Amino acid sequence: MKMALVCAVLILPVTTAQARSQDVPIVPRVDSIERRLDQALDLIEAQRRRLDAQEVELKSLRAELLASAASPAPAPASPTVPGGQALERVGQAPADEERPIELAVLDGQGSIITRAGQLTGELQLDYARADRSRAIFRGIELVEVVLVGVFDINESRQDVLTGSAALRYGVTDRFELGIRMPYVYRSDASIIAPVSGTTPDDSAATIDSSAKGNGIGDLELTARYQLTGGGSGWPYLIGNLQAVLPTGSDPFAVPRDELGRALRAATGAGFYGISPSVTAILPSDPVVLFATAGYTFNLGKDVNTQIPPVIINHVDPGDALSFSAGIGVSFNQRTTINLGYAHSWVFGTRTSTSLIDPTPQWPGERVTRSRDLQIGRLLLGITYRMSDRASLNWSVEVGATEDATDLRTVLRVPFVLLTGG
Repeated sequence: MKMALVCAVLILPVTTAQARSQDVPIVPRVDSIERRLDQALDLIEAQRRRLDAQEVELKSLRAELLASAASPAPAPASPTVPGGQALERVGQAPADEERPIELAVLDGQGSIITRAGQLTGELQLDYARADRSRAIFRGIELVEVVLVGVFDINESRQDVLTGSAALRYGVTDRFELGIRMPYVYRSDASIIAPVSGTTPDDSAATIDSSAKGNGIGDLELTARYQLTGGGSGWPYLIGNLQAVLPTGSDPFAVPRDELGRALRAATGAGFYGISPSVTAILPSDPVVLFATAGYTFNLGKDVNTQIPPVIINHVDPGDALSFSAGIGVSFNQRTTINLGYAHSWVFGTRTSTSLIDPTPQWPGERVTRSRDLQIGRLLLGITYRMSDRASLNWSVEVGATEDATDLRTVLRVPFVLLTGG
C-alpha cells in the first residue's frame, strides 16, 4: 500500500507537466523561428549584393589603372635634348619598361626614339648673337714696353635669326629618321678703326662694313637608333648620325666688292658635314641625367674665290670634338627644368691660297692653318607639357669661352602629327 502511494506521488507531477505542456500551442513558435530565419537570409542577401557591387567597382578601378599604365602619362624629367640638338619630360612617360623617358633637353639628340609609325613635327625659332671687340697691333716690338706701329680696334657683330620646321618618323620602336629645314636671316657688321692719334687721319682709316642676307639654310638629315633598353640602373644608349647638306648660300659664292668684302651675308656654311654621336639617358625619378659625345667630320672643297690680294684655292674646315652633359629635374607632371654644359673643340681650318699677282717672296701656293677654337656653353632649358600631343621648350645658351657665341636662345614646339598604330 505504501509502495503504491509513493509511486502515485512520483507519477503525478510528471503527468501534470505533460498535461501542461500539451496545453502550449506549437505553431506560433515555428512561425517565430521562420521569421528570424527569413530575416537572416535577407541580411545575407543584402550583404551579397553589397559584395557584388564592391567587386564591380574594384574591377572598374583595376581597368582604369591598367589603362592609365598602358597609355602615355606625364612623369618627371624629353630630356630632352641636345645638340640638340634633342631630353619631351622631361615630357612623357614610356609606354612600357623598354622605352626610356622622353626628354626635351637642350638639343634634338636628347629625346628618345619616336615609336613605330608615329610622325612628330617641330617648329623652332632660334636667335644667336655674337659680339667681338679686339685691339690689334700692327708694327714692331723693339723692347718689352716700346711698340712702334699702329693700334686698331676691330669690332664685329653678328645677329642670326633662324626659323625651322622638322619632322621625325619612327620606322621601328628603336629606329627613327628625321629632317629639318631652316630659314635664316643674318646681319653682319664690322668696324676697323685706329686708336685715336695713331694715324695722321683717323677718320679716313676707319672701315665700316656690313652685310645682310636671308634665305634657306643648310638642310639637316638625322638617323637615330636605340642601342640598349636600360633598366637595372643602366642608362639608355642612343646612337645618332646627322648629315648637313650645304643648301644655304655659300660664304665663298656671295657677291663681293673690289676689296673682297661680302655684300650679302651667307645663310649656310658651304660645306658638307657628318656628325656621329652617342647619347646616354639615365632616369632616376624625379631626375634624369643625360650626356652626349660626338665627332664632326667637315669635308673640304675647292672654292677658287678671289679676295684681293689673294686667291683662295681650297678650304678644309677643321673637324670638331664635342661633349655635353646635364640634368633634368621635374617640378610636377607638366614642368621640367634642364641644366647643362656643352663644349666643342674645333680644330684649325686648312686653307690653300696664292697671290693674284705672284711675287718672288710668294711665287706659288701656300697652305696655312688657323688656330683651334674652344667653344663652351652654359645651358638652361625649361619644358612645359601642354597636352598629350604637344609641349613647349625654351632654352638659353650663354657663351663660357671667348670663342663661343655670346647668347643663343631657342623656342621649340614639338607635337604629334600621326600616332603609331
